Amino acid sequence: MKEIIEKLSEIENGFKPIETEALRIFKLNTIDDAITLSCELLKHDKYQIRSLAVFILGFVSANDLRALRILKTEVSKDSSWQVQEILAKAFDQYCKDNGYEKSLPIIKEWLNDKNPNICRAATEGLRIWTSRPYFKDNPKVAIKLISEHKGSDSEYLRKSVGNSLKDISKKHNDLIEEEISSWDLTDKKINFTYKYVTKKKKKK
Repeated sequence: MKEIIEKLSEIENGFKPIETEALRIFKLNTIDDAITLSCELLKHDKYQIRSLAVFILGFVSANDLRALRILKTEVSKDSSWQVQEILAKAFDQYCKDNGYEKSLPIIKEWLNDKNPNICRAATEGLRIWTSRPYFKDNPKVAIKLISEHKGSDSEYLRKSVGNSLKDISKKHNDLIEEEISSWDLTDKKINFTYKYVTKKKKKK
């Protein structure tokens, strides 16, 4: 494990090697051992190693809700934005393995949490929402769930909301137009999100 930690600690860009190693560890260990190892790795000072732990917990989570609870209660408090990016991926991994429709109660639970990092893990992790099973056939459900956070106090979350809705607009522009037409743009926070939804790509 020491060699793995040293190797992954040197990674400065990208996360694929970390994810690949996490999957290998997940496959080689029991659920209990994977959770125990992850808890130890979460204490490491390098964000890359904490990210490894988060990936492992993501792979475990559909099999053992202890892992999902650790992601929600502990990982969401990590100060590293890189770790928060991996938290979003880990949450999507849970939804994928558990089934997106079956995961709706958990998705709503995370979206309703007071911690914006937990909400963002859901809005960001499931991007592109309408490319995911269930939401692909129910885009209005996705739009409604995401839009509830258009006026969040967290700019970090509002950016994710705006970008997630912008993604959906590429295939369901009429539904997004219908949604944002009722937004109160005099609210600065909502207007901020609106600009992300409607932002045009810069021409090269």
